[in-house]
Amino acid sequence: MKCLKCQSDNPPESTYCEKCATRLDPPRPAFTETMGTTREELTTGSTFAGRYQVIEELGQGGMGKVYKVHDTKIGEKIALKLIRPEAGLDKKSLERFSNELKLARKIRHKNVCQMFDLGEDQGVRYITMEYVHGEDLRQLIRKVGRLSPGQAIAIARQVCDGLEEAHKLSVVHRDLKPQNIMLDDDGNARIMDFGIARSLTGKSITGAGTFIGTPEYMSPEQVEGKDVDQRSDIYSLGVILYEMVAGRRPFDGESALSIAHKQKYETPEDPRKINPQISEGLARTILKCLEKDKAARYGSARALDADLAGIEDGLPTTEKVVPKRKGVTTRDITVTFNLRRLVVPAAAALVLIGAVFILWKAIGGKKPLAVTASSPATKSVAVLPFVDLSTDQSSEHLADGISDALINALSRIRDLRVPGRTSAFSFKGREVDVREIGQKLNVKTVLEGSVQVIGERLRIGAQLISVDDGFQLWSEKYDRKMGDIFDVQDDIARAIVDTLKIEILGERDASLVKAGTANLEAHNLYLQGRYFWNKRGKKDLQKSIEYFEKALDIDPSYALAYAGLADAYIILGNNSYLPSDEAFPKAKGFTLEALEIDNGLAEAYSSLASIKRDYEWDFEGAEREYKRAIEISPGDANAHHQYAFLLSLLGRHEDAIKEVKLACDLDPLASRIRANVGYILYLARKYEEALEELKKALEFDPNHCAIYAYLATVYREVSKYEDALESNVKSIECGPEDPIFPLSRAMIYARSGRTEDARKILNGLKVLSKKEYVSPALLASAYAALGEHDLAFDLLDRAYAERDNRLTYLKTAPSFDPLRSDPRFTALLRKIGLEN
Repeated sequence: MKCLKCQSDNPPESTYCEKCATRLDPPRPAFTETMGTTREELTTGSTFAGRYQVIEELGQGGMGKVYKVHDTKIGEKIALKLIRPEAGLDKKSLERFSNELKLARKIRHKNVCQMFDLGEDQGVRYITMEYVHGEDLRQLIRKVGRLSPGQAIAIARQVCDGLEEAHKLSVVHRDLKPQNIMLDDDGNARIMDFGIARSLTGKSITGAGTFIGTPEYMSPEQVEGKDVDQRSDIYSLGVILYEMVAGRRPFDGESALSIAHKQKYETPEDPRKINPQISEGLARTILKCLEKDKAARYGSARALDADLAGIEDGLPTTEKVVPKRKGVTTRDITVTFNLRRLVVPAAAALVLIGAVFILWKAIGGKKPLAVTASSPATKSVAVLPFVDLSTDQSSEHLADGISDALINALSRIRDLRVPGRTSAFSFKGREVDVREIGQKLNVKTVLEGSVQVIGERLRIGAQLISVDDGFQLWSEKYDRKMGDIFDVQDDIARAIVDTLKIEILGERDASLVKAGTANLEAHNLYLQGRYFWNKRGKKDLQKSIEYFEKALDIDPSYALAYAGLADAYIILGNNSYLPSDEAFPKAKGFTLEALEIDNGLAEAYSSLASIKRDYEWDFEGAEREYKRAIEISPGDANAHHQYAFLLSLLGRHEDAIKEVKLACDLDPLASRIRANVGYILYLARKYEEALEELKKALEFDPNHCAIYAYLATVYREVSKYEDALESNVKSIECGPEDPIFPLSRAMIYARSGRTEDARKILNGLKVLSKKEYVSPALLASAYAALGEHDLAFDLLDRAYAERDNRLTYLKTAPSFDPLRSDPRFTALLRKIGLEN
């Protein structure tokens, strides 16, 4: 059995690939119709490439025909585009498509159609992508003639959102046109076909001077064959906007060459001369997009979106509705959903009714574990991520840093409920009604703002909005020097407190937002460090360490930078990216440095508690430090979350569940906390409740690998081995490369009687452990499942010598159950301090 994913060979009786754990499909019956190398079209009912059953032809593009197919491997309908031989069989073209598709696949956004793969079958190359049910914008324009300004802006803003995500990943479309913008049945816009996208940071595969794109929508620089950037997409969107509201394009001609000449040299006619309903502001915006000099256009999709939003605010509500499609037939081009995304639209719709109601229905009327409040707290505010309006979009870390500082400061106020960063930042880059935010985050008010850096000047706008009626309770604009950033943050926090009439203990004039440093360069480096730290990947953490260290080079007394270093090394140790005895001593040193400078730093006490829990095994001291952190900042969801784990590891399960429940209430959209609700229930041996919570967590985030990993673990304990393997495969597909995933699979094999399969994986991990760190405690649990107890205890002794943080799970984790009756196990528990 050959694995379609990694191409490795497996025994014929295998269900899952021994190397990558992908499910193996059995050979297809001999009568299945296949695709010949010379065929350029498919017939309905045929099977292509051994897995795609053709439903119908959808249309034809520049590269070839597009089909709606049923992917028998994942059981879903997708779109399949055949590449015409003259477009794709050339080696150079294939290299371009292959490399640029890799870039396009990185884009994950609600307004972008997901690209899947470039494949080949018997000499015929093809691209697979998401299938969206709807019609393209070209069809809509033909049907209605022209759209109202409000409808056109609503579509353009969604396109801006999708482009912003692509440009953030350094990908530019280069062929944006109405045919590549799909509108689903609800009028939502989706950008299609990033097949000829290129990297802004990488060297283009396309040769110099190559003419790529559609002449009617091409920017002047594309006409000349010059390098393009995101402003070329802005130009194309300007043409589309012009066409939507004017009913025709700004430039047409008898040939591609004549149109291209006009794009380069002619000035477009003012669209108001064609359609007097177009406002002066909208016409000015469209013509700015169509500037010949790209430096005169909008510098980013976000900047264009900001101007469109201002124009949209002045339009009647009825004008903003995009026409929904009626009478949809199977001939309409677009796309259903990838398997992992099937639950997203349903979950999103239900969330609009209210997060509490969703969970209540999901468990048959019982009160859900992860939500406690039945109505929004009277004094509550969600601090949304501030928007970076800088021309070059280089101040995102500064905008995020202002939001973080306000969340941290306001979380310290005992009578004010402030949802955590993860929940607040889940709305980043999205246009969401404040009432929906209020329902999801259980708050009465929302703070939103923007940041713009112009040379040495800093412009910050902020407004506090009532969720109930959408009215502004307070707003202010600040135009200050960069050095005043700390004062501005404190002014905003103070305005929120005064507006909500909250009493503050202590000195009335004391700063709410601590500056931490007077050096702007050090502060900027710290914010960049936190920006990468929040991404949590191994390389991101290493990059965050570089920025924190640079900040300390400039200001050695910067406590927050020391706390940042400690947090980075704690995650590197907890995720087994570094050995515990390398990561945690460094983390402790940096934590103590931070506390010596600022003994009121809640984050540092929480870090010190985690070090005591995971490395020093000083569980009493860890509890003391967690309580101190919570006393300083009672609204810190992460402190409650981490404290819950300590209680769970000590066997105080009811207290642990109560604490993680509070963490969920403080940060209700944090997928990591929701996943760990299920994991803490698993440690408490409440398997059915654990499965229930983990399945509910998937409704909120169906792409979170930890949820699948925990599901695999719980299914293993209830002997549902097929379900366990399927969840393990999904955790591998959506997660980073990590030894914990094959270890989990080895334990499933061992528990289900497939001992040889388990040993193969463990032998591979032994080899891997010589090159990179693999937790000996986790290896021990796998060998325990195989019944090899002596080897398991040898590994546990090694884990003890290396201070492996996974040993803290020894008391409660079911994976160690096979060893509990052995006197050596009790002795080890005592050595660690988990038993008297």
